[in-house]
Amino acid sequence: METIAPLWLWATFVAIVVVSLFVDFVVLKKQGAHDIGVKEALNWSLVWIALSFLFNGFFWWAVKDTTGSTEIANTKSLEFLAGYLIEKSLAIDNIFVFLMIFTYFSVPLKFQKRVLMIGIIGAIVLRTVMILAGGWLLAEFHWILYVFGAFLILTGVKMWMAAGKEPDLNDNPALKLLRKFLPVSKDFDGEKFMTIENGKKIATPLFMVICLIALTDIIFAVDSIPAIFAITSDPFIVLTSNVLAILGLRAMYFLLAAVADKFHLLSYGLALILVFIGVKMCLIDVYKMPVTVSLGVVVAILAITMVWSVRTAKPKAL
Repeated sequence: METIAPLWLWATFVAIVVVSLFVDFVVLKKQGAHDIGVKEALNWSLVWIALSFLFNGFFWWAVKDTTGSTEIANTKSLEFLAGYLIEKSLAIDNIFVFLMIFTYFSVPLKFQKRVLMIGIIGAIVLRTVMILAGGWLLAEFHWILYVFGAFLILTGVKMWMAAGKEPDLNDNPALKLLRKFLPVSKDFDGEKFMTIENGKKIATPLFMVICLIALTDIIFAVDSIPAIFAITSDPFIVLTSNVLAILGLRAMYFLLAAVADKFHLLSYGLALILVFIGVKMCLIDVYKMPVTVSLGVVVAILAITMVWSVRTAKPKAL
């Protein structure tokens, strides 16, 4: 796997992630279970976005220092930005599914924080493995690009057809399987995943939630990782843009949960983005689209969809 990043840059990125996780999971853990308001979620979302942009600036400097080329540094920095934006965009749809799961199980807001914290750690580990494996596959088998592209087009079409429809967790096969083999208590026991009921150790509804969150992230990772490989084949850029987008997922969830009804058309925009990226990937040997064009198309689709969603959102009933 070819990468622009020297070993010291990889080490720097790992250090940034470890420190970020320490702050987010150890320092903030002292707050305990509490409701996260829109203001707190907004502040932390801005912190994570700022961190990502600072890293991209450092990445630009590192590439320029290593290669001695401003043009290469500009290109790689734009690739990171495009990958980051795509992952953030697809994460929004992921968040809406999280919201549906929490609503279905009536998870109190103060308990949702811990579930999301564990989900983020699992997502980082899972995606690191999948990205490195995907990078190796692309390096060894170029034709995998066409498979990824076709898969993204199919996923985009399915997302478009499912947009606007209310999903039903009662028919979820994973949930049915969990309930079949795992006894679950009717009530929550604080933030515990297991509890004692009638002298037996059984799972709490919170454990069911964490299982479904993990399954959801696997499904979305299968979509988002090939999408970033359509922008760049450099595993460092794919990994860093993906992980930095995930780090802000918890704050973004609480922020979007408060305004989810205003972006009811967003799934259509995300479907178009997936189809666009899939087509781009399938045509990569015929026409290699500039990163600036890809970035512009993604931003335009998101902007139009979000503005149109806000303009057509139904006012809340009093």
